[in-house]
Amino acid sequence: MVKITFNAEKREKAGKGAARACRREGRVPAVIYGGKQESVMISLHPVELEKALDTVGFYDADIEVVLDGKKHNVKCQDVQFHPVSDKPIHVDFLRK
Repeated sequence: MVKITFNAEKREKAGKGAARACRREGRVPAVIYGGKQESVMISLHPVELEKALDTVGFYDADIEVVLDGKKHNVKCQDVQFHPVSDKPIHVDFLRK
């Protein structure tokens, strides 16, 4: 099975405006949820994400998100793509 690691940055705000601001900074907004814990809003580096999306079995892969030195084991639940450029614009991760 494929093991993928992302180094993420925490986002302080949620919502459409905050996600757009994150994209203007050149990052991809994402969220980690599930596991009876609070949701965590993060942002990912787009090059790391696009490389990972090109790997076979990305949606079934064990993904490790490193956030402030803490590791979160997740699976990719959904990726939203821009309708014209086909670049990822948002990712949902589900805790294991």
